[in-house]
This record gives sequence, C-alpha cells and structure tokens, in this order.
Amino acid sequence: MTLPDPVTLRFAIAHRHDDPRLLALQAARYPDVDMPAALAQIAGRQAARTKLPSWAELDDIVYPPRLPLEQCSSEATARYKAGLTEGDTLADLTGGFGVDCAFMARRFRQATYVERQAGLCRLAERNFAALGLANIDVLNRDGVEYLERIRPVDTIYLDPARRDGHGGKVVAMADCEPDVARLEPLLLRKGGRTLVKLSPMLDLALATRTLGHVAGAHVVSVAGECKELLLLLTPGADIPPDDLPIHCAIINTKGTQTFSFNRRQEREARRAYTDTIGRYLYEPDASLLKAGAFHTLADTYGLAKLHPNSHLYTADSLSDRFPGRSFRVLDTCAPGKREVKAALGDLRQANLTIRNFPATVVELRHRLKLADGGNTYLFATTTSDGRRIFIHCERSSSQ
Repeated sequence: MTLPDPVTLRFAIAHRHDDPRLLALQAARYPDVDMPAALAQIAGRQAARTKLPSWAELDDIVYPPRLPLEQCSSEATARYKAGLTEGDTLADLTGGFGVDCAFMARRFRQATYVERQAGLCRLAERNFAALGLANIDVLNRDGVEYLERIRPVDTIYLDPARRDGHGGKVVAMADCEPDVARLEPLLLRKGGRTLVKLSPMLDLALATRTLGHVAGAHVVSVAGECKELLLLLTPGADIPPDDLPIHCAIINTKGTQTFSFNRRQEREARRAYTDTIGRYLYEPDASLLKAGAFHTLADTYGLAKLHPNSHLYTADSLSDRFPGRSFRVLDTCAPGKREVKAALGDLRQANLTIRNFPATVVELRHRLKLADGGNTYLFATTTSDGRRIFIHCERSSSQ
C-alpha cells in the first residue's frame, strides 16, 4: 500500500462523518481525489471512533486497508497490555498497524517495530510521528530473522498472524505464523520477558501445556466479549500448571476489573449447588467462563451454582463487585406454555439467554413469540436437580 496524497487526505478529513457509499457515487465531482483511497481512510476513521477513540481524534493518523484494521488490537486492550510491560528496550516482532507497539512504547526508553509489509511500515512511521513517539525504530524485516540477529532486549511482543494461506481464520498455535511453540527457545534467549497474544478461541489449558515457560496468563474481555488470550513467558519460569496465575481482565465503561485465580484454587474451592433461585441471579463475564473460574468465583462471592454445566449463580444478597452481570429475580417458572403464560403475562420483548437448556435462542423466541431487546431478561437453564426452568429478571440497580 502507498500513503494517500495530501489532497486525498484533506478530503477524507473533511468528509469524515459522511457515508462512504454515497461519496463513492459522487466520485466524478472530485477528479483530484483518489476516491478509493479516500473512502478507505473515511471508513477507517469511522471504525476508529469505537476501536481507537484517541487516534480518531487526530487528523494526522492514516489508516490501513480493512484487514489490518480488523486484526489490530483495540485501544482498550492495547492499554491493558502496556500495563503489563515496562523497561529499557522493547521489540515488537509482528508490527501490523502498530497499535500495540504505540501504547507499549511509552513505557520503554527505546522500541523497535518490525513488519514484513513495506506499506505498513511507511504507515506506522508516519503515525508514530503523529503520536509524538520518537523512541520507535521502524524496520521492514521478517520478525524471526530480526530476532535471530539482535542482542537480548527487555521485552519481546508477538502477535502471530491467525490467517491461513486462503485468508481463513485459524486458532491452533501451530497454524499461526510464526509458531510460538517452535520459536520459544529463541524467545527465551533473546527476551527478558515475552508477551504473546493468542486467539481468544484457543483452549487456555492446552496453550499453557504447549509452552514450557509460562509465568502468567491473562484472559481479556471488552464489553462482555472475550477478545484476547495473553501469555507471559520468562526464562526460568517453572510454575506447576495448578499454580499458574490466571488473570481475568474485564474492561468496560467503568474501567478494568481483574479476577485472579489458579487451577489449584479452582479444584479446592467449595462446590455449592442449589435448585432454589434466590433474590438475585449472577452471570459471569466471558473472561471468567473462558478461564474456567467456576467454583472459585462462587466461593469468593458466597454464591451457589445452579448446575455444574449451567454457569449461572444465585444468592439472596447483592454484590456490586461481581465480575459480570447481576439481575434481580422477578419470577421463575417451568417451560410449559401454561406456566410461561402465568409468569410472563403479556410480555412481548425480552433479552433471552440460554444456559444448559435443550433449545436455541431462535427456537425459544419463536415458541414464546418474543422480540429481542427491552429491559426484561429471561434465562432458560437447568437447576442442580435436573429441572428445566425460565428465570424472569431485570438488571440490578447497582448496574
């Protein structure tokens, strides 16, 4: 990719709030503008309003084609990663759009951004200058080849490409480029620590078994959706799998909340199940479900689990620090038509959630004739005695 010319960039900034589809129809009115490049910049800037809000406010930021922008970290997750690293020297071996490098570099004296695509290097160099980041060297090189030649650095960052040769998404570590497991001995020789970003779909236990020197794991969610799995590797780390610290980072409009545990605590935590629904229902954040903090969570907050496979919790008291969503229970009923009618009355709209229940959301919506949305929440689940029930709720006042 080549950087857009000044006329095209000025046009994109002036039309930053316009609909790119309508502008495309008016291309003939602007013969001096490279319209495809302008539309890509407008679309990128509009996507950045949500994903990279502080960058979207700057006129001098230039955006890449759609795929690198889709694959890059959000500002929220980049800030979280920056909080995990600091030191004298940083090497980002898989630079991409440069979001992670830009946020982490502020915590280092000197940083190196390495990227195989020359176009992304030109773009990153311009954007780092626009952000006032004079401490980043941009290198158009292969990250692994660069790693083999450098002196040891304080921190290495690696975000392996999770696309196959046909552009399809991959999850397994061995299918990513580069393969972190094969590269691990070199990473340990060249880095005081290595932070690796992996697919949120990857099994956490498998990932920590595959790599031999994991010092900690971070499961990061944003607005209730699991976004990143991060592993911190350090030379000499020899932590038994049961004692490996796992940190669930929950990022939302209120800030970042962290719930930490290990497998030993999870195994030794009390197992309290119930077939009675209390005054409040609790739904864990996606990061805790991904990490498997099921019994530790119940033990920490004094909750009872509805069923080993339901992953919903209940209590008669309200905890405003619960890492997830809490609801005030209005009613419960069996899933029969008569019972549902008696409990829900003329309800026509609800947020429907399935947890360990033999039906899909679409099937239940059709059966109950419920539209999506509104302020009412309906959970279809199974209790510890095997009963199928509906739990009719509203969000708790603390949320």
